[in-house]
Parts: sequence; C-alpha cells; structure tokens
Amino acid sequence: MHIAEGYLPPLHAVAWGAASAPFVVHGVRALSREVKAHPESTLLLGASGAFTFVLSALKIPSVTGSCSHPTGTGLGAILFRPPVMAVLGTITLLFQALLLAHGGLTTLGANVFSMAVVGPWAGYAVFRLLRSWDAPLMVSVFFAAFVADLSTYCVTSVQLALAFPDPGTGVAGSLAKFTGIFAVTQLPLAVSEGLLTVLVMRLLVKSSKGDLTRLGVLVSGGRAARKEAAAR
Repeated sequence: MHIAEGYLPPLHAVAWGAASAPFVVHGVRALSREVKAHPESTLLLGASGAFTFVLSALKIPSVTGSCSHPTGTGLGAILFRPPVMAVLGTITLLFQALLLAHGGLTTLGANVFSMAVVGPWAGYAVFRLLRSWDAPLMVSVFFAAFVADLSTYCVTSVQLALAFPDPGTGVAGSLAKFTGIFAVTQLPLAVSEGLLTVLVMRLLVKSSKGDLTRLGVLVSGGRAARKEAAAR
C-alpha cells in the first residue's frame, strides 16, 4: 500500500502528486464546510482520522517495495464522503512518512491517490449502491470497507507496474506479478478490515445515532426511503 521513500522514478512521483492534488484541494473545501456547518462533527472526524491512522500503520513488509496493511478509509468515506477522506488520508500519510518512516515524501502523491482518493471513492460507491438496493446497513459497511481496501491495493499494483515494467512481458506481466504477491496478504486483511469496520459502526449506531442520521448513513436511499418520503 505505502510505496517506500525514493522507490518511484521522479517523473512518476511528480505525476501522481499532480493527479492527487485536485482531490485534496476539493477535500479541504468540503472539510471546511462540514466543520463550519456542523462543529459537533469534529469529534467524529477525529475518530475517523485516527481509525485510518492506526489501521494503515499496521504494516506487513512486502518484497515489492511496498507493504500490505489495512487502510481504514472506508469508515470515513461512509460517514463524511470521499472528499473529506482525501484530506484525512493525506494527513495520515504525511504523519506516517515523517514520524514512522512508513511511505515517504517523494511517494506521497502516489500513496494519496491509491489510499486517500481511489479507496474512499470505490468504497463509498459500493456502500451507496448496496443501500440503494436496500441491503442491510452492516452488509453495506462490510463490503464498502472491503472494496476500499482492495481497490487501494489494486491501484498500488498498477503504480508499481507502470514504474517497473517486466523486461519480457511489459506492464501487464509486471502487474500480474505485483497483484499476485499482494493478494496473499491483502485478501485476508480486507476481510478483517471489513469485519472491524462493522464492529465500529455498530458502536456508532448505539452512541451517535443522531449524527449518523444527519450524515445520511442510516437512510437506505432505496425502496424503503422512497416509501418513507411518500408517507411524509
């Protein structure tokens, strides 16, 4: 997930930084609006950031120049939408690079794009899709966290394959090797992250039901929601 410091060629590092920047800028604006409109959200925002920081710091070294670990971005994406997670994820990655030597500054843009941009958007899309089909909340939460984790690993594999194509089979061959190596550890990690995120969401439903209702987490958006709207 976190590509190590100095591992990417300079041109790739700059390109991924440029690709991530618009999402982070948009996220800063979205986060500012959320805090101004709902100051009471700061505690839940902090908890979402802490969840991402702790889970993504649990690294398993890999021979690919990266590492495997949970991401923790699915929860924040569900609660506050992906733009906000772009900021929280960037802050997490920056602190880990500076304080834990986990990731790096030259590879920050690539790591942000995979973990703080693609992961949250993929997880949130799955969550909204399942809820629109009236899937149970916890089932939707599990698959959102699962997909956010796996999509991050897939993008990291693509980034490494583009940077280091196989001499014989090119980018496709390199991608097959990277995804194969990561899959051994990442699939069980994604399942574990999904289950842990469900446990955290259950606690939030009990302790912060009002906030979850305001944020739209407890509204399915499917047939049940349409019936409720019609009844009103």
